[in-house]
Amino acid sequence: MNNKFDALKDDDSGDHDQNEENSTQKDGEKEKMERDKSQSSSKRKVEQFWRFYSHMVRPGDLTGHSDFHLFKEGIKPMWEDDANKNGGKWIIRLRKGLASRCWENLILAMLGEQFMVGEEICGAVVSVRFQEDIISIWNKTASDQATTARIRDTLRRVLNLPPNTIMEYKTHTDSIKMPGRLGPQRLLFQNLWKPRLNVP
Repeated sequence: MNNKFDALKDDDSGDHDQNEENSTQKDGEKEKMERDKSQSSSKRKVEQFWRFYSHMVRPGDLTGHSDFHLFKEGIKPMWEDDANKNGGKWIIRLRKGLASRCWENLILAMLGEQFMVGEEICGAVVSVRFQEDIISIWNKTASDQATTARIRDTLRRVLNLPPNTIMEYKTHTDSIKMPGRLGPQRLLFQNLWKPRLNVP
């Protein structure tokens, strides 16, 4: 036995197996505690959200032209936001009377992380219009076809959509390029800001 490692290698007492077993058991307990802590934190977040949501007007009760946005903290509901600029959105047009139920199912699925796509979901929008209502879910990476397909399939399941429901995926870069697609606020901002020349 030239060194201490040789001594350990030749030791048949089994003590090192016991130490490995204890270490593995402690790691398992630590992982379980972290998982429980995460679930508890998630449950607390859902309860906090529900306290606010239960007092809000439902989309189906709104009249006229209105939008509700629900985005992750730090992400603005704008195409140009860093989290959104390379992404896109699934769009579903609904007949009147379905928006409230679909919106609630969608946001609960987002909070419950039912989409199982990691940090890919940015947020969701429900747009109340005169003839129809529109629900969309925004994601970060439009080029990831597997992820966008998983979001689509989960959306179908969560909203209990009939198989013939038309769903459209639109990248934000395509939305930006389309002429005449400026929202009223952007158009208003464009019209208010005009460079002035100072002529003596």
